[in-house]
Amino acid sequence: RWQSLIKSEILLDQGLARLQLPFFAKHHAAISSEAAQAAWSHGRFLETLVVGEVARRDEALIQRRVKAARLPGIKTLDQFDWSFPHKINRAQIQHLFRLGFLKEHTNVILLGGVGVGKTHLATALAHTACLHGQTTLFTSAVDIVNSLAAVQLAGGIKREMARLAKPSLLVIDELGYLPIDKFGADALFQVISQRYEHGSMVLTTNRAFKSWPEIFNNDSSLTSALLDRLLHHAETVVIEGPSYRMREPLEH
Repeated sequence: RWQSLIKSEILLDQGLARLQLPFFAKHHAAISSEAAQAAWSHGRFLETLVVGEVARRDEALIQRRVKAARLPGIKTLDQFDWSFPHKINRAQIQHLFRLGFLKEHTNVILLGGVGVGKTHLATALAHTACLHGQTTLFTSAVDIVNSLAAVQLAGGIKREMARLAKPSLLVIDELGYLPIDKFGADALFQVISQRYEHGSMVLTTNRAFKSWPEIFNNDSSLTSALLDRLLHHAETVVIEGPSYRMREPLEH
């Protein structure tokens, strides 16, 4: 009898492995014992296993989306220090975290000086999007330019553009922190143009819109066309205050 039970267990484990049901394989014995003691129905026993397997798969999908997003870290809205900025529209930001802008393919521009929390909020928005089943990619303006320049000679620009156009949400961090040459200006224009009305973007910048020609190689025509596409469907969040990273030196 024991040999028969052991054989059945082995066959069950092998079958669950082939069906790719690791939650079933790991927990069925314990849940079966609990079900027997509590006199569960067969339906409840099966439901418990199915619910556990679905939860495991959902968590695995979230982890894959977070990994693919290339976030600089895990940030949440709950971690944000609302007391530090001198000016910030809390209700506006909280509304953005409902992610309605993703459904409408609109953009978000986080505008403010260095260290006021723009990247924190952008990262938290990207992470929230991952939790809600949206594909996301976090990058910086300079990294976009460098990646496109790197594949230019190999003829891979089309493939790289497709990678940047694909996610539901593209976060472009630190636009304006470093100057961009003509190739970079043209490249960013193409990225923003391809995503126009097709996918949302979150951009962080420390430069007012009137100063953007200085970012884009002093090309006023290109900058005007870029802003026209970017701001047509966009919400701008202005944050003012000293650098959060300077708080500790100021307190001592």
